[in-house]
Amino acid sequence: MAVQGVIVPVTPLVQNCTLLWEESERRATVIDPGGDVSSIRAALDEAGVAVERILLTHGHIDHAGGAAELSQMFGVEVWGPDRRDAFLLAGLEEQGRMYGIAGARAVSPHRWLAEGDSVPIAGERFTVLHCPGHTPGHVVFVSTAARLALVGDVLFRGSIGRTDFPYGDHAALVRSIREKLFPLGDDMRFLCGHGPGGTFGEERASNPFVGERV
Repeated sequence: MAVQGVIVPVTPLVQNCTLLWEESERRATVIDPGGDVSSIRAALDEAGVAVERILLTHGHIDHAGGAAELSQMFGVEVWGPDRRDAFLLAGLEEQGRMYGIAGARAVSPHRWLAEGDSVPIAGERFTVLHCPGHTPGHVVFVSTAARLALVGDVLFRGSIGRTDFPYGDHAALVRSIREKLFPLGDDMRFLCGHGPGGTFGEERASNPFVGERV
C-alpha cells in the first residue's frame, strides 16, 4: 500500500496537523486538527480525499481545538486521546481564550484510546502507546510495518515536549521516550507536532534531553 500525506500548519502555534491516506482508497485520517479548519478542508479538497476519522494525540488547544468543528462538518468520529486528558478537552474554549485562538470548541471523543489499542490509518494498523509527561493522557500512534510513528508533542527533532504545566511530568516524559519509543528501532521515522520530523536513531544519538550522551 502507498501511504500519502500532507502536513497543514495550524494556529499561531504552528502545529502540524497531519493528513494521511492510502493512495487507492483516498480516505484520509486527520491527526490533531488544532484549528484553522478552513485550511484543513482546503488541503483535503486539493488532495481529493474524503475524511474517514479524526485522531487526537492529546488535549492541547493547538492539537484539538478544531476537532469538534471538523467532526460536525464531515460527520466523522473523533478518537483519542487517553481519557486522562478529558479535563483538557473539556476546557478547550478556556485554552483558546488564554492563547488568543478563536473558534475552539470543547470536544468529547467518540472513543477514548488506551495502551495497546489499534487504529487504522492509511491502510495500515497503528498501535496506540500511552506516553504521558507532556499531558497525562498523551498517546502516540506507531506502525511497525510502515516504520512510522506519530508522536505529537512527546518528542521533537533535538528537543522534547514541555512539562512546565501543573500536570506535566518531566521524568514520565523521559521514560516514555526512552522505554517506549527508542526501543522501536533507530530506523523508525517520526512526525511530530511542531517542526520537522526525523528518526529515533538520530534522536537517540544527539538529542540533548534524552540522547545517549545525557
